[in-house]
Amino acid sequence: MASALLIPFFFLALVTSDPVIDQADTNPTECDDRWIHIRRLPSSFNLDLLSNCSGYPLFGDLCPFLPNHGLGHKTHNLSQSWYRTDSLIMELIFHRRMLEYPCLTSDPVQADAVYLPYYTGLDAMKYLYGPEVNSSADQGLELFRFLQDDMPEVWDRNSGHDHFMVLARPAWDFSQPLDSDPPTWGTSLLELPHFFNVTALTVESRAWPWQEQAVPYPTSFHPPNLSLLQSWIQRARRSKRTCLMLFAGGGGVATGNPNIRRSIRNECVNSTRNVTHNVHGYLKLCDIVDCSNGICEHDPIRFMKPMLQASFCLQPPGDTPTRRSIFDSILAGCIPVFFEEMSARTQYGWHLPEDQYPEFSVYIPKEDVVFKDTRILDVLRNIPRAKVRRMRETVLGLIPRIMYRKHGSSMGLRTKKDAFDIAIEGVLQRVRSRVHRGQEFVR
Repeated sequence: MASALLIPFFFLALVTSDPVIDQADTNPTECDDRWIHIRRLPSSFNLDLLSNCSGYPLFGDLCPFLPNHGLGHKTHNLSQSWYRTDSLIMELIFHRRMLEYPCLTSDPVQADAVYLPYYTGLDAMKYLYGPEVNSSADQGLELFRFLQDDMPEVWDRNSGHDHFMVLARPAWDFSQPLDSDPPTWGTSLLELPHFFNVTALTVESRAWPWQEQAVPYPTSFHPPNLSLLQSWIQRARRSKRTCLMLFAGGGGVATGNPNIRRSIRNECVNSTRNVTHNVHGYLKLCDIVDCSNGICEHDPIRFMKPMLQASFCLQPPGDTPTRRSIFDSILAGCIPVFFEEMSARTQYGWHLPEDQYPEFSVYIPKEDVVFKDTRILDVLRNIPRAKVRRMRETVLGLIPRIMYRKHGSSMGLRTKKDAFDIAIEGVLQRVRSRVHRGQEFVR
């Protein structure tokens, strides 16, 4: 009930399309090729979806994750940087940050890109789990009708190539073919020809990402100033690494077909049983933080301390290739270990440069572990300690790039590009490229 009472004030503070910074302070020359227009949409595409925060099937009450403009409640009263953030609210986090983007324009003709504040992931729930599951091909049609009826010249100018939106779910959840009969999993938003040209920022892209670009999952860390960011990085740098490798997650317990999570659990249990002394300077070779049934999702204390004590954090795929834990481990200075290229390397190219992966991560094909008896511990123990230290330092250097700083943060912190800043830069570059190609084609 208390959460519900907060919502009206929250709406008033957030979802006006008026910027929350003084545009008069913006140097026009600094905004060349960077102007963005926020399209004003009917409340059914955003506000109304938040007002129903307690009524989404299977997800219980999402209202506790709306305070602090989508960051959620603080993990404890004295916390300044840590929140109980739910990744399903990423669309709201982006919307709030867009309102303080320094190069906003109320004139769509002047804009280099147009942001659609459509809370796509929240709207998808009624199609994925709710009463409209048999109408999943309809998601997005109402939005397209609005864009065609209200100022159609804004859309028609570049056929949607200059528009972008945020999807707080994997792209697979929006990729059901339009001709599926009977319907399969997902809505058909990304399959609608109307939106083929729109750039979609999503937490996980498909193998053929023409439309979408993956951006980091929101973690629980949202510092408001540079000092708090630097102090956290120093804490992670100084943390004593007493465990070689850690897996924080669920799965791999039930019997059935071999899979990477079961192989990890078996290897970890066996290594724990067989070790009775300090090995290579580690008190533990392996540790597991059980995060079954989502118990860790809104409680970073459960996994952050063990991650700070581990040198390597295992990132096996689950239902989909990617995991929020990838970014949690980077925050902790824990070197990620991947078992699929799709888990990160082919996903987050804007934020984690593909050619630098050997400098901050380890890759072990899951087939080698599951079917060829490759031991993860052997691979990790064979990495020289000096190289491990270099890799950890590189991981620590990635922290600003994968975090979403708090809205209204200090000017000092704004000098560090965070996940939002890098995503917007990538959108603008993509829009410029595609609009230019379109103009060349017309000529």
